[in-house]
Amino acid sequence: MKKWYLLLVLCGNAIFAQNNFDVFFDFNKDIPNQTAMLTLKNWMSEHKKFVVTKLYGYCDSVDNSSYNKELAARRINSVLNLLKENEIAISPAIELIPLGKDFKLSKIQAENRKVTIVAQEIPKPVEIKKTEEPQKLSQQVKSAKPGDIIKLQNINFLNNSDKLVEKSKPVLDSLLCVMNENPKLKIEIQGHICCSTVGDVRDVSTLRAKAVYVFLLRKKIARTRLTFKGYGTTRPKFPIPEKNDEEEDENRRVEIKILEK
Repeated sequence: MKKWYLLLVLCGNAIFAQNNFDVFFDFNKDIPNQTAMLTLKNWMSEHKKFVVTKLYGYCDSVDNSSYNKELAARRINSVLNLLKENEIAISPAIELIPLGKDFKLSKIQAENRKVTIVAQEIPKPVEIKKTEEPQKLSQQVKSAKPGDIIKLQNINFLNNSDKLVEKSKPVLDSLLCVMNENPKLKIEIQGHICCSTVGDVRDVSTLRAKAVYVFLLRKKIARTRLTFKGYGTTRPKFPIPEKNDEEEDENRRVEIKILEK
């Protein structure tokens, strides 16, 4: 039940189909009449993907307000129990509202003896697509031989610094998985920068390679399996200055060199 409530909270700003349904009662009764039972059963069978958020209880104009509210509350509980017995999702924050005869009464008394079910369609869970990056990197390492160099895709840092941006974390996790899957694997982490015609003045490429190195050390990968080195602008894939953003991205990269497997 909690998972439905969580989905409703997470999707509170979205619009989902709402359904109101009336369950009718005979005079002074707190159990739905036979006809109402049949229609309720049909409604429940067709609304398995709805969650009940409110139940309103009503009575006719006979008797006093206090008694009618008490009767309305019993009618609400009767319907609530039927919903639970038929495994209809009930919101933990459900509102149970006995109005008795404190509402705009119909001239037809039978129409006032009811409980109104307010239900909302359960939103479909958002499908999160699995990234192919971990599998791709694992396959690249598996087919590589000592001396081969593999680029780590989507590794990004704050401008001119060694601070990794949040979206780089899945790539680091992929590399960690590869290191754990291949206990004999030894690598050199290589940093490269783009754009600078005067070289790596602040040695940013080394700092970035070290950031990846430190991440793996903190995740319990043995120091003996890791080295790091910054190559600055000495190994560009495209001439510097680059012609466009794509060439800059190719030059500004972190790679791993397979040392041993």
